[in-house]
Parts: sequence; C-alpha cells; structure tokens
Amino acid sequence: MSQTPEPQTTVADATAQDLPETAREHVPDPSRDSLPRSSDRPRGEDAAASDAARHALNAVRAEVAKAVVGQDAAVSAAIVALLARGHLLLEGVPGVAKTLLVRSLAAALDLTTNRVQFTPDLMPGDVTGSLVLDPRTSDFTFREGPVFTNLLLADEINRTPPKTQSAMLEAMEERQVSVEGQPRPLPTPFLVAATQNPVEYEGTYPLPEAQLDRFLLKVTLQLPPREDEVAVLRRHASGFDPRDLSTAGITAVAGRADLEAGADAVRRVEVSPEIAGYIVDIARATRTSPSISLGVSTRGATALLATSRAWAWLNGRWFVTPDDVKALAHATLAHRLALRPEAELEGVSITAVLDSALASVPVPR
Repeated sequence: MSQTPEPQTTVADATAQDLPETAREHVPDPSRDSLPRSSDRPRGEDAAASDAARHALNAVRAEVAKAVVGQDAAVSAAIVALLARGHLLLEGVPGVAKTLLVRSLAAALDLTTNRVQFTPDLMPGDVTGSLVLDPRTSDFTFREGPVFTNLLLADEINRTPPKTQSAMLEAMEERQVSVEGQPRPLPTPFLVAATQNPVEYEGTYPLPEAQLDRFLLKVTLQLPPREDEVAVLRRHASGFDPRDLSTAGITAVAGRADLEAGADAVRRVEVSPEIAGYIVDIARATRTSPSISLGVSTRGATALLATSRAWAWLNGRWFVTPDDVKALAHATLAHRLALRPEAELEGVSITAVLDSALASVPVPR
C-alpha cells in the first residue's frame, strides 16, 4: 500500500479563510478501489511528460512571484483553471496587482495575451471582432477581436453593461465566437482571466448569474500584510517597473506542451464513488440552507470535481482526497451562491454559509 501523502499547501490556506476545523486529512483506502486503476496512469514517455509538466507548472508560481508579492493563491488558481480548461475571476480593490498578476502569468507560460479594458461604452464587437469592408475588394472580411488569444485579460469586467458582459458567454463556454452566424474557433489553450472591483464601487455592474457560473474559479485578492507591502516598495526602489516585466526578470518556464500534458494527466486522476458523493452532498447542502436563494448547481458540482482533480495532480497524486475538495471548495463554489435579502441584512456571509455546508457533510474515510 502506498504511504499517505504529506499534507499540501492549498488555495484555501493561501487565502487564510477556507478549511473548517472539523475537516482533517482523509486519504482513500486503496482496498476500496479509490486509487487510479493501473490502466489509467501514464506509462513510459507519457509518465515522463506528466512529471515534467508538473514540475514546469509548479515553477510558474516562483516565476510570477518575481513580479507579484504574496498572491500565491491566485497564481495557483490560474494554473488549476488552465489545467481544467476553465476561466478565472479575480476580485479586489484597485491596486492589489490583479492586472500585473495576469500579465506575469502569461509571460511565465509563454502564452499569447490580449487585454480588453471594459468600459461603459464597450460594444460586443470590440471584444469578439466584426466584419469590416475591404475597400480594395468591396467585400466584407472578418477582423479578429482581442478574444482571439490564449490568455484574455478582461480588465474591470464589471464596469461594462450586462449586454457586453453577455457577449463573452459563447467564447467562455463554447471556445468560439459567432459573427453573422459564422462560428470561429478560438486558440487553444484559451483562458479568460477577468478582474473586477467589488460591486459597491462606483460605476460597477453586477455580473449576470449565467456569466458568473462560467468562471471555474473566483479568487479575492486582499490588501497585503505589512511585510509584503515593504517588499513591494523595496522592489520599486530597486528599479522594478510593473509596466516592463523584463525589469523583474520573468522568463518562460512552461508552455503549451506542458499545459496539454498536464490537462491530459488531470483527466486520468481517479475519483472514487465516495469522493463523487461527497462533492454532490456539499452542493446539495448549499441548496437547503435557509440563507441561500441560489445554491450550487450540477454545473458547480462538476466544476469542483474538475478543480479537485487538477489540484491533486499538481500535488503529485493520482487520486482525489477530501482535502483536495475542501481546498478548492470556496474558490470554486462561493461565487455560484446567492444570499437571500434578509440574510444579507442580518450580516450573513457566503463564506460562513459554505463553511457550514462543508462542516455538515460527513467526510469520506
């Protein structure tokens, strides 16, 4: 029997608010068919490619840290989103390095990247592209919008009206855009990394529930502690310019091949029936909470399954444990929940509701 793996640093640990005290490490029993079947694990060259990809993608965190201080949770969430072929929503007040983080991530992964500054007058065609008249031929030709890239930085996505926000739905879900009825595929990999300010800030619009559900993960970037702020200032005093990443010395340490190998490996990570049931029970617990008007849907449950598998693989395991599920639960599920108005007036938080749901569900052993 394989040894119980050492506990890993989690996305939840990095945000300092996630794991409930009642939940501890529980590794599936191999005798209960919890571990991957031998036919599922990569062999030979595939195994070597998987190990190399894991090493390269874990190195991305250190590379991004050359420019961004103290946001390991957000970097880890972005890597998980890429492996699970999802999208990432970053929320925080202005000035906490949301945009710098995305630009640094693209540089460390050697991906093409475009940036769209979402404004109240932004039109859907400004993002997806449009047909333009070619004066030389008098024909209409398609001019690609900034969405045709590997990593799209949708900056301050909640500063544009819902109509333009909704134009992103097809791109995020189908990985294509349709202009005049003609579908056009987007590059692979494709990740929307959207940033938003809290909704109480002036000039912001709440994202539609349908679009929120398309984001695999949401991470809130907090103001850094004092020591991290001092480190930021020291870097600036030493010549770091956030507009020029070369001053931070960021180099590409991973690429498309690593992401493809990693995504293939993640699909082979075993999920026992007990773990699948655990995820479903967490989702169902949110639906019965008296404080919640909108609980986690089946799509949300499958999202937690996907992120848990990616997190397990990044931490060197070929099976999902309850701790993988708990580590990603808040980042994967919290933005899919909606509080009842009376619960908001009483000061109930979604974090507290989700903690309660996690604590109420028996942990598989």
